[in-house]
Amino acid sequence: METGLLLSIIFLTTTFSFIHSTKANPRADIIARICSNDYAHNFSNYLDSYSKIITQLRDELPKTKFAFKEAGEPPDKIYVLAQCMDDLSSQDCQACFSQISSLFPGCFPATGGRVYLDGCFLRGDNYSFFQDTLTPMDYLRCSDSISGVQNFDNIAKSVIDELVRMTPSRDGYAAYDESANGITVYGMASCWKTLDRDSCASCLASAAISAFACFPSTEGRVLNAGCFLRYSDYKFVNDPKWLAARDATLSFISHVVGVVSVCILATIIGFFIGKAAYQKRNQQNEANEIEVDSSVVKRSLQFKYTTLEKATDYFNEANKLGQGGFGEVFKGTLRDGREIAIKRLFITGQSGAQEVYNEIDIIGSACHKNLVRFLGCCFTRHDSFLVYEFLPNRSLDRVLFDTEKKKELPWKIRLGIIMGTAEGLEYLHKDCHVRIIHRDIKASNVLLDFRYRPKIADFGLARFYSTDRALTSTAIAGTLGYMAPEYLAQGRLTEKVDVYSYGVLILEIVSGMQNNKFQLDDSLNTLATATWKHFQSNTMTEIIDKGMEIEDMEEVTRVIQVGLLCTQESPTLRPSMTEIIQMLKQKDVSLPIPSKPPFTEENLTISPALGSLRRPAVDSFDLCISCDHSDTELR
Repeated sequence: METGLLLSIIFLTTTFSFIHSTKANPRADIIARICSNDYAHNFSNYLDSYSKIITQLRDELPKTKFAFKEAGEPPDKIYVLAQCMDDLSSQDCQACFSQISSLFPGCFPATGGRVYLDGCFLRGDNYSFFQDTLTPMDYLRCSDSISGVQNFDNIAKSVIDELVRMTPSRDGYAAYDESANGITVYGMASCWKTLDRDSCASCLASAAISAFACFPSTEGRVLNAGCFLRYSDYKFVNDPKWLAARDATLSFISHVVGVVSVCILATIIGFFIGKAAYQKRNQQNEANEIEVDSSVVKRSLQFKYTTLEKATDYFNEANKLGQGGFGEVFKGTLRDGREIAIKRLFITGQSGAQEVYNEIDIIGSACHKNLVRFLGCCFTRHDSFLVYEFLPNRSLDRVLFDTEKKKELPWKIRLGIIMGTAEGLEYLHKDCHVRIIHRDIKASNVLLDFRYRPKIADFGLARFYSTDRALTSTAIAGTLGYMAPEYLAQGRLTEKVDVYSYGVLILEIVSGMQNNKFQLDDSLNTLATATWKHFQSNTMTEIIDKGMEIEDMEEVTRVIQVGLLCTQESPTLRPSMTEIIQMLKQKDVSLPIPSKPPFTEENLTISPALGSLRRPAVDSFDLCISCDHSDTELR
């Protein structure tokens, strides 16, 4: 009996491990969320109707990969459509839908909007839009990476043309790739199932024209009201043969589970007896879950404490990503297969929970590809939890400042991190509904996805600001070595504070060296001052990471100069994030000559203002955690 049970467990563990390690990609990265400008007549009724529809879709969508529902009575009637791409399995469709359904409420109390992930789509509104093909809200997204390969545009155009031709006659979905001279371009197109063949063809014809505008970018996505079209220089479509094999394997496993269920049940009983004491505390925590008064929190997905416990194997130490002064971060896996990062804060009660509202409110106002995504929260009388997407390459400092791991960051990837971080900051300063100063930009707060694309994290210190005046803070908070001098000495807070921190980050990325921060002696020499001295003596190449292969030295030294422009002592001389992006992209434009950074005089000492430094209320864990993607404007 024991031998048979052991063999069964080994078989199931090995098989599930294999399936998990080779699972298909649900492509749950957010591409865009677009909210309408009208507001619901009775928001409470509207939200109730949406919740009922989502419950129905959650059961139906994994089986059909498409569903649309309506609920409520005019003027608060809501219509919702959801669809997964055909190359997703049922399990991956469920994972993608779980992600997208938690993002959509960020549009409320607007009457609706659209959320596009790479693997699924959801739209809701107060009118029947199911036959729409094109609207003014349609969206085009092109990658920043530019193809330097001859004939790339021609091959990409051929792929797009073929998708437009094939898709309407193939039940509204097609994937196609084409190769020539060692170049391969991959593409996929999908129409919403509510469209007939002619409407699908019309929508994709318009999408193709939009996609051509992305050339010579290596990737483009067209997000129309009735269809989705994408091309790329890498394969992103799941292999249908592999999906079929996986589904067959899962079916086989379900039969095996039935055979050994009695044995496993005995094991489970023993397991729960052994965990009795722990379960008692679990019940107390669940019973002590509290309601909170923040409107943004109420619009966030509320996770149950038991859900987070099961996702982390009861907060097993093996799943701990790290620990800071105010809590710890765990990796978790939800029942639908999504990997998450859970920030567990050791602050208690209603008043304690108020301390993390700032981060939720800030990230509840932002939605950008270079900001990490907030998924939800949970508050008990013992702990507070913030749940984020999990990013497999964790934080930049873990790679950049490690002698061996930094080899994974060639110049092209480092430049992409520099550019992506700049675009995320530009969004916070300029394009977000509520303009935001992050206040703690550094390598440990820049997280990396599986392709080393950057996402800004940790908004515990961030603040809203108005462009017509500077904020003044009596309690200085941040990280020594990254704080601008005017903020450190006077508490003067503008977007140029983030620009200064970003400049330090540029110099760290190029040099592979961590900023010296502030020295507790009679000198305040920093990476910025050392780089400026090399700039003056025309020896900037000595700053560049020696282990990094470089093809275009002029490009690297130009980026260093941009970093020096960001770290100038006078905030009025520092460029805006928009100007920085232009400097990085327009290589033929001459750059201004930077003036000296702060703390260049040898006789400078630590300012008395440092006495007011404090640790942030929400600790920066330097880990794989993330921030929110909501469009909600604070009211």
